[in-house]
Amino acid sequence: MRLDGKIALITGAARGQGAAAARRFVAEGARVMLTDVLDDQGKELAAELGAEYCHLDVSDEDEWAEAIAFTISTFGDITVLVNNAGILHFSALTDTTLADYQRVIGINQVGTFLGMRAVVESMTRAGGGSIVNVSSVEGLGGMPYLTAYTASKFAIRGMTKVAAMELGQHGIRVNSVHPGAINTPMVGEALGRPVDISPIGKKVALRRVGQPDDVAGVVLFLASDDSAYCTGAEFVVDGGATATHALS
Repeated sequence: MRLDGKIALITGAARGQGAAAARRFVAEGARVMLTDVLDDQGKELAAELGAEYCHLDVSDEDEWAEAIAFTISTFGDITVLVNNAGILHFSALTDTTLADYQRVIGINQVGTFLGMRAVVESMTRAGGGSIVNVSSVEGLGGMPYLTAYTASKFAIRGMTKVAAMELGQHGIRVNSVHPGAINTPMVGEALGRPVDISPIGKKVALRRVGQPDDVAGVVLFLASDDSAYCTGAEFVVDGGATATHALS
């Protein structure tokens, strides 16, 4: 029970990577607050796992305050935060509207900022904790047609390091996770149609697309005391995609 005694809040937890992390956390003994805007799916998963659910639009400062207060009143002070919620938007730079750019930044980047800021008081009272920010391999290098998404994920990478430097004195660790091609609904939803991403797997060293559990295992490690001396670091879960470069 690697998370015995931990109290965790996970954003974007109704499905995909967030749901996979929630399953692992509960199995390892954590008390978990699932949050999302997909209320029916979130409530169903929480009931299945014996966890709790709270509606949370991560771009809304007031909703963060409500989610934190609800989690504390339900379980006690928070010791793990997983900033997992995010959206994807494909378009060329010249075709990206300001509204589309701001929507991605608001959820991915501002949502992560608000989440980190919101848990500091509670984690400090608890004597420390772990914040896991889900970035992307697009937080390490750019990809065409993903201007807003890449900007948001680079920002998460940078904010993680600043927060790690500031919060270490309170026993709060902050790390970023950088998934590559993971089999979740996000790509299909961004394109408005089902997408088979399995061909991408043939391009990486491990010759397969990642699964949500591949990311959940790394998130679990960072949430646990096994990573007690890890902070301000980047953990890549990409099957080897960033082990090479374009000229290869």
